[in-house]
Amino acid sequence: MSDSTQNLAVTLFSEILAVDQLARSSVSRVLPKGMELSHFSVLNHLAHAAVEKSPAQLAQTFHLTRGAMTNTLSKLEWAGWVHVRPDWEDARRKKVSISPSGVAARDAAVAAIAPVIAQVVDTVGADKVRTALPVLREMRVQLSKVE
Repeated sequence: MSDSTQNLAVTLFSEILAVDQLARSSVSRVLPKGMELSHFSVLNHLAHAAVEKSPAQLAQTFHLTRGAMTNTLSKLEWAGWVHVRPDWEDARRKKVSISPSGVAARDAAVAAIAPVIAQVVDTVGADKVRTALPVLREMRVQLSKVE
């Protein structure tokens, strides 16, 4: 790998990390009271999946330890945003689904987040964002293979 390529890679990842930090901060500020970004991420995933998931599947999806996912799911269950039940086929496992109040909480979060993100897209330009998305997706796919 040439020095030029290494410098490009370092600059790219520095920008990605900075954008990640700023996006997380901006979004976290507008989430409904009591909701953390990790809560929203799990609720959003479950809302789109429309099927029950095991805690292990969720941990793998979010690249977390099972313990970290269990902690998040406990908070979501306490808030009434998810249902956690035994797996009827294997009692040692559990299944997680989003509750109706979880759907409502997720929808409220999306309503709060959307204007913040839309403002950035409007400022940067929708065409630039559309151009960047395939590159970012491919980078995500390549990085997921590294682990």
